[in-house]
This record gives sequence, structure tokens and C-alpha cells, in this order.
Amino acid sequence: MTLYKPDLTEAWAKLNELAKHPISIREAFKGDQRHAERWRFEAAGIEFDFSKHGLSPAHMSVLIELATESSLDSKRRDFLTGEAINQSEDRAVLHPALRDFGHIEQLTNRFRPRVQQQRDLMLDAADRIRSGDWCGVHGDQFTDIINIGIGGSDLGPKLAYESLREFRSNSLRVHYISNVDGAEIKSLLSTLNPATTLTAIASKTFTTQETLLNAKTALNWYQSKLGLPDIASTPHVVALTASPENAIGYGVDPSRILPFEEWVGGRYSLWSSIGFSLACAIGSTGFAELLEGAHAMDKHFAESPFEENVPVLMALIGIWHINFSKVPTQAVIPYCERMGLLSAYLQQLDMESNGKSTLQSGEAVSTETGPIVWGQTGTNGQHAFFQLMHQGTHCIPVDFIAAFEDALSDSEHHRTLLVNMLAQAAALMTGKSAPTGEPYREYPGNRPSSLIMMPKLTPATLGALIALYEHKVFVQGVIWGINSFDQWGVELGKKLTNELLPLDADLSEFDASTRAWMQRLNSL
Repeated sequence: MTLYKPDLTEAWAKLNELAKHPISIREAFKGDQRHAERWRFEAAGIEFDFSKHGLSPAHMSVLIELATESSLDSKRRDFLTGEAINQSEDRAVLHPALRDFGHIEQLTNRFRPRVQQQRDLMLDAADRIRSGDWCGVHGDQFTDIINIGIGGSDLGPKLAYESLREFRSNSLRVHYISNVDGAEIKSLLSTLNPATTLTAIASKTFTTQETLLNAKTALNWYQSKLGLPDIASTPHVVALTASPENAIGYGVDPSRILPFEEWVGGRYSLWSSIGFSLACAIGSTGFAELLEGAHAMDKHFAESPFEENVPVLMALIGIWHINFSKVPTQAVIPYCERMGLLSAYLQQLDMESNGKSTLQSGEAVSTETGPIVWGQTGTNGQHAFFQLMHQGTHCIPVDFIAAFEDALSDSEHHRTLLVNMLAQAAALMTGKSAPTGEPYREYPGNRPSSLIMMPKLTPATLGALIALYEHKVFVQGVIWGINSFDQWGVELGKKLTNELLPLDADLSEFDASTRAWMQRLNSL
């Protein structure tokens, strides 16, 4: 069997030749009257404009060849049919099964009954919280939920909760605690009533250090305020985990454990019981709509040919910039303040997935891999880092994201917001020559961007948008020949933290700087 390396393919060689003769974005528009039209697409109710990238049909033809030579089609099938594509952990990757509504022929159905059972259990629990049927030890209806998790057990539900403000219950507030910085949870607890507060401990393994320390602080607060022993077994605590036995060992009542499958990756876990806090906020119907939106994007990804497949096209455009234009970064700018956490969410999704330097075969990569992802909402970013994007020395591709309509805004505000976005994309592309004697007013232009337009920001469109980026990351990982679904880079820091935490820790194997700081810390 021939070892796959992307830079040994014929398509890669052709792309290297094309990169020697770049086309400016302005030239792409001038040279093809149908340029804007041919780069517009639709998927799962969302519209996409990829015309501002300086790519011709010839570029895309060769990029499609690259996807074909990478065996993307068979890898996509393996992904959907439940093969163990996470080779380093011998694990299937089946987050599309969490939002399966039976409309994708390739998608494995062997987990469907169990996933449906877990989903029904979680959504029923959420509706019981909303109705007051599940209440505190003194019969009080819950007014606040603390979701304690980190990484995927925090970012996904938190992003969706903030984004879907329009759809949230007015009588139930959700608070997200992830950082082990004790000031955060202590400040929050000082504002809450323990009798009307539910704590959801979200941890796949129920061994995550930061999560369990924050949970310990919350449980101590309950005990001191309510005077109850064994607080973990009361109705004030629910566990969201793939390790029910560990939650039971922690003291959680088995009837208040909402499980999910071990093959659910942390950064793909929003769709599972990890989404419990969100389901409490937007209700079971709203949560089902989120899943349906993601499922619609799954179907598009599973069934569309590469040349019309939006996640594939986004991935290929990104590969062009990263590997052939040598641009290592990607900005994500939502023109919607409620989506302020999107760039942070995508940082984890993309950088934890494709921040790899080893091929599936075990050899070192010989190409660049994942991009540096960052961003902020517009228009705030326009008064910060857009200066660098327009006139700096770095070329930074941008994903501009917005909704045509916003019921929480008004027509004047929303039109101004969207005009700002379109103007920024146009300015980045066209640039402007400096007046004579004023070189500091030169805008070089030729800066690429994509436009992603939702009709409205709803649970369904948000679900589709998140699934879009999941599939984009998967496609890029396949083409680079890396495993997008493990995260061994996270583990070493955890291991060393556990070695350093005991007051009597052996510091002899650590460097002199670390030893000195630890000795000072231990003396406090």
C-alpha cells in the first residue's frame, strides 16, 4: 500500500505551479463576467460567497483533484459508517449520529436506539427543569443553572446559549464556569440562591481536574448554605458524562446522570447530553431544531459532489491559503454581537483538531497543517485589528458571518451593521492607492474573504453553521493526512500539573526556573 503524503500527489505539484502565477482578486472579477455567480453556493439554508479569493475555475479544478487523490470520498464514508477513523485511540467519530434524523443513507444506524434513548432522557430532564417538576430539596423551582465543565463541555453550550438569546426562557438563567481560577466561581456563587440553583457537572470522564475542583467549591457552597450532607446526591446536582460509574463514585444519584457515548469527542459534544444546560434554556423543541440544522448540513456534506459541497470548498480554499499562499492564519468575524464566542469555539474545534505535525502513518508531516484561528465581532474589530488587516504586512483571510434579519435589532441598526461588513470585505479586496505625498494612506488590497449569510440566527441555522465548520476541519485533516480527532498535545501539561501539585512533589526532574517558582509558591 502506497504511503499517502499530500505533497507527493500530482495535484499538489500542479497547485505549486499555479501558486507561482497568482491572480489578484480584482483580476479574477475582471477576467470572468460570471465570477461572482460561479462562486455562490447554498447549503442547509445558508448562502455562501467565495468570490473574493483570487481563485479561478482552474484553481478549483486542481483543488478538487487534490481532494480526490486524498481518498476523501472513502474517508467520508468511513466517518459516517462508524469506522474507527481515530486510529491513535481506535475509536469511531460519530457526532453526526447525535443529530441523526434518518435522512442520510450512509450514516450508521447501529447506535441510533441508544443515542435516541440518551437524547430523550436529557430533553425530558430539561423540560422537567423548565416546568418545575424537577425542583430543589425545599420544593423551590430552579431559577439558575451552573454548568461546570471545560473545553468542549463548556464552549459549545456557552456559544449556543449566548447566540440564541432570542429563544431562551425568561425565568431560567444559565452560568458557565470553566476556568480553575477560583475568583470566577466564588464571584458567581455570591450572587445566587442555593435553594434555586442547579449545578450540572459536565465531564466526559468525570476525572477532569479543573471541573472537579470547581464542582467541589460549588458543593461546599451548597453544604454551608443549605446544611445538607451528601449534596452530590440531591436534586441540585446532575452529571453529564460518558463515565456514569465515575459519577456514581463521586456521589451523584444514578437517576440524575445524563450519559452519552464514549465515542463522543469533547469538542463535538454540544449535540449530546453536554448540551443539557442549553436544552434547559431553549427547551426540547429548540434543541431539536439545533440538531435538525446540523443534520441538514450533514446531509449536504454526505451527498453533495465535491464541486458543490460547501464544507469541502471551504476546506480547499483554506488549504490554498495555508499551503500555497503560505498564509498561516484565519480570522472569523461574525457581524452579530451575540455570536461573540464563535471565534473562541472555532479555535478549539480547528486548532485542537488539526494542530498536528504527525501523519496517520506516524511520519512527520512535510506540509503546513492547521491555521491559527482568531477573531472578534464586527464592528468592534474594525476599531482594533482591522488596521493590520488593511495596511499591515500580513495577509489574513476572513470569514464574514451575518444574518439578513435580526428580530432583536431594528432596521436602521441592522442595515448599518451589514453595510459595514460588506464595505470591509470590498475594501480588503480592492484597496486604494495613496494620494501623492501621503504613502501612509495606501491600501494594498487583494486581501481574501468569504461571506456566510444566514437568513436569521435561529437554532437551526446555528446548528448548520457549527456542523459546517466541523466538516471543513475534517476535510482538511484528511487532505493533510493527519488525525483530526485526537488531542495528545493537551495531555503533557495535564501530566506535569499533576506531578507538581502535591506540596511534597519531587522537583528534581524539572528545570531550575520551574523549581524556583514552585518552591516560592509552596512557601505561601
